[in-house]
Amino acid sequence: MRVDKNKILLLMAKRNMLQKDLAYKADMSRSNLSTIINGKSVQTKTAYKIAKALEVDVTEIIEQ
Repeated sequence: MRVDKNKILLLMAKRNMLQKDLAYKADMSRSNLSTIINGKSVQTKTAYKIAKALEVDVTEIIEQ
């Protein structure tokens, strides 16, 4: 599964979050988050952690 970079960046902007803020809330390293946002495949549980940190459903951040 891959996450949609534009959707994540838009959600981050709406919440005035930097990557380091999202990484902290999702309990992962900033470098790992950056790699995921830039196209690396992600496990389902990791996508859920990112979605939870952004306070959205996971379906809102995955690529269709």
